[in-house]
Parts: sequence; C-alpha cells; structure tokens
Amino acid sequence: MTVSLDSSTISSQDEEDGYKDLDKVEANGKTGEPENTLQAWLQVFASFLLLVNGYGYYSSFGAFQSHWQTTLQRSPADISWTGSLQLSLPLVGAVAGRLMDQGHFRSLMVTGCLLQLIGIFVTSFVTRPGQYAQLLIAQGFIQGLGNGILFTPCVTLISLYFVRYRAFALGVSSCGAPIGGVIFTMIARELSQKVGHSWTIRAMGAVVAINSAVVLAISRPKPLPKLPYKPAWFDWESWKDPVYVLFAVGIFFVGWGLNFASFFIASYGTNIIGLESSESLLLLLVMNAVGVPGRLAPALLADLWFGSFNLLIPFAMGVGTALLGWMGVHSEPSYIAFVVLYGICANAVQTLLPSSLAGLTTDPAKMGVRTGMAFTVLSIACLSGPPIAGALIALDGGGYRYAQIFGGLSVLGGAAVLGVARWLQTKQFSQADANE
Repeated sequence: MTVSLDSSTISSQDEEDGYKDLDKVEANGKTGEPENTLQAWLQVFASFLLLVNGYGYYSSFGAFQSHWQTTLQRSPADISWTGSLQLSLPLVGAVAGRLMDQGHFRSLMVTGCLLQLIGIFVTSFVTRPGQYAQLLIAQGFIQGLGNGILFTPCVTLISLYFVRYRAFALGVSSCGAPIGGVIFTMIARELSQKVGHSWTIRAMGAVVAINSAVVLAISRPKPLPKLPYKPAWFDWESWKDPVYVLFAVGIFFVGWGLNFASFFIASYGTNIIGLESSESLLLLLVMNAVGVPGRLAPALLADLWFGSFNLLIPFAMGVGTALLGWMGVHSEPSYIAFVVLYGICANAVQTLLPSSLAGLTTDPAKMGVRTGMAFTVLSIACLSGPPIAGALIALDGGGYRYAQIFGGLSVLGGAAVLGVARWLQTKQFSQADANE
C-alpha cells in the first residue's frame, strides 16, 4: 500500500518507521512518557482558556438572540446564522490541523486569538437596523473563523500529551465552554441593563483579551520527530476506513441537532413558558453550570472503566430523547428539568466526542489532520443546524415543535450510526486478535 504525497511516493512501512520512536503505547494503555507533568497540565489550562474564549462566548449567544432580533428587525433564522457561523466554519478544521502537523502552531494561536478579538469589538458597534451584514461578518464570519482555527489545535494539543487519561484531560479543558458560558452570560445579565449591549460586549472582549495573553504565554506543542516525508494536506486513506467514515457521518447528524437548543433556551422560556427575561437568562446559566459535572464525570468514567466511544453513544441518545421530550414542556418546573437533563447530556457528548475521535488515530503525525477532517464534517452540521431550526420555528408560526422533532430525530439517528461504527470497530479488534 502506498500513499501519494506531494509528487512523491512512500510506503506505509516507511511511514511507520518514521514514527517508531513514538510507538510506546502498551497493551494497558499507558505510555512510555509520563503524562502527569506541569508542562502537560499547562496545555490543559491553555485549552481550557481557549474554550472559554471560543465556545464559552458562543454559549452565551442565547442571551443576545432576542436582542438582535429586536434591534436588527430580523427573523430567528437570520440571527441563528450568526451564531452557527460563530460556532465553526467549514473546512477550517482540516486546514488548521494540517498546519499544526507542519509546525505552525504558534501562528495559528496568534491568528485565531486576533480574529476572535476583532470579531467581538466590531460586533459591539452593531446598534441599529440595517447592520445585519456587519453582525454576520463580525461575530459570525470573523469570530467563527478564529474559533475554527483554534479548536483543532486545542484538541490535538492535549491528545499528543495524554493517552491513558486523555478523556479526563480533554474533559477538564472542555469545562472552559460551560464555565465560559456562565461567565459571559452573567456579564450580559448584569451589565446589559446598566451600560447597554455595546459596552457589555466590549467587557466580554476584555476578558477574551486577558485569556488570550495567558494562552500565548503557556501553550507549547509537544515536539515530534522529523518525518522522512512531507505529510499530505488531506489524508485520503482515512476515508477508506469504514469506522472513521461512519464516525464522521454519525457526528454530523448528532451535531445537526445538538446545539440549537442553547440558541433558544432563553427565548423559549420568555415566549412559551412566560418567564421574565432575567429568569430565562438564569436558565441559560443553569444549562452551562451543569455542564461542568456533565463533562468531568463522563470523562473520568470513560478513562477508568467504559471508554469514550462506549459512553458517547448513550449520552447522544440522551440528548435526542431530551429534545423530543422538550415538546411536552409547558411549565417552569418541567422546563428546569429539561434544561438540566439536556445540559448534562449535551456537555457529555461534547467532551467525549474529541477523545473518541482521538482514539481512532494511532499515528501521532496524523492526529491533527484526522481530527481536523472529522471536525470539518461536524462544523458543516453545526453551521446549518441552528438556522434550519430557526426556519422551522418561523414555519411553525413561532412554535418550536418542528424544530424539536428535527433536533431529536437527527441526534438519535446520529447515535445509531455511531453505534454501528463502534460495533464494526469491535469486530475489527476481534479479527485482529484472532489473526495473532
């Protein structure tokens, strides 16, 4: 078997020889290098801050959904495009992963952080109707591009330092998303009525700027041996692996319905349940707060007993079931119960997904590009899912039933595909053991 790389051809055996020094993974899952080091945990903290800045800020988008609809006089679907672009941009993940594999980690960090800050501060000047394009470009495209550039290196950085406790390390860092969501939602809740939305967003930008400075000071990629060849930008061999392909398809459908609820938590509470705006924002805080145990506990269970892939599937089923059950929520107590259940399961999926994906890659040289390709597929789902839900809400005359059915069925379908991928992976392991 050969792989074509930049007009040259090498054998897969050559590729393995180029990384024989890194092939230290023993049968018990431990590596030949210590994982519990200050340098390794500093990378976890750096990734934690990156997720505070990127997906923590994004998690607070629900606090502004109604504000942007009123200020810009646009539909829920139009505003949702901004949030979904901010979440991630297609193709960025694969490119960023490949650039990291080539040694451009520092450039990616600086570029991504600058784009995030530019997007936030330009967004703060959106104050009147007719500025929808400015919001879409600033918060959606520019900030989303920064998020997309940073996310793959963020996940890959930890995956290279940790093997035995990879899920837990990724779980700790991923707590930056819900904790960041709590921080930014509290800022929005406390400041928006006092200083206005523009200065509230600038205050958020100041938090992002401080975090970015710390990230740039402490983040250090793990050095890898120099390869005897130049890796490809796109790993075609990965798409011949049925487990990897099914995993990519499964996370697409899971991602399609996973995030839209966080966009509409506040507006549903106000428009359907009849809560005050401050009470609806409090529920958004609750959803982010339960994300901390929702990320740490499953990650620890995955490392100690069950494995990330095995836990990812039931938690994805929990998200799909919660979204369908959302149709029966018409009171404040039942809405709180839904928010807690959805928050725990959705955060568990988000933290188990990267570690499950990393477990499908045995070659450290391909960790970045394989992670990036899979997250590119996921980003397309995240880009289109919330706007589709917003359009379905408009189609339902302001009701949420169509969007809830779409979200629940897509996540359950994705969980079923992931189940097939896990079954096939187990079958491959059994056949390999029998051949030995």
